[in-house]
Amino acid sequence: MNIAFFLLPKLEVVCITIQYTLRQTLEKMEHHRYTAIPVLDDTGKYIGTITEGDLLWFFKNQEGMSLENAHRRSISEVPMRLDNRAVRIDANMDDLIRLAKVQNFVPVVDDSDNFIGIVRRSDIIDYCASKIFVLEHSSEVG
Repeated sequence: MNIAFFLLPKLEVVCITIQYTLRQTLEKMEHHRYTAIPVLDDTGKYIGTITEGDLLWFFKNQEGMSLENAHRRSISEVPMRLDNRAVRIDANMDDLIRLAKVQNFVPVVDDSDNFIGIVRRSDIIDYCASKIFVLEHSSEVG
């Protein structure tokens, strides 16, 4: 199965660039009700995934950090705790399933490492469930 079938294209993905401020990032995550979003550099390459936890720990560990001054701090200052790996568009389902075990979504890049979208864990689970249903149904018939 080609993973492009599951791809949510970049135009439909909520993401930020490394130039975003902490405030902008928090507002975007709150507005869309996401707990993690992809971070891209200014050329469109995938850098990593920022999570609510990353932001929380940054706020906790920075002296004088508050929502009032969050517009003065760049998201580039925030360490990303998780190494959410991306796959190339020609990856196989085994690669997706392996990463989906530990990531809410799997970022997808092209041959030049440009971010082209994500595959959501829920879509991978639906695919696996449909395969299990087909196997169970075929064993009942046969």
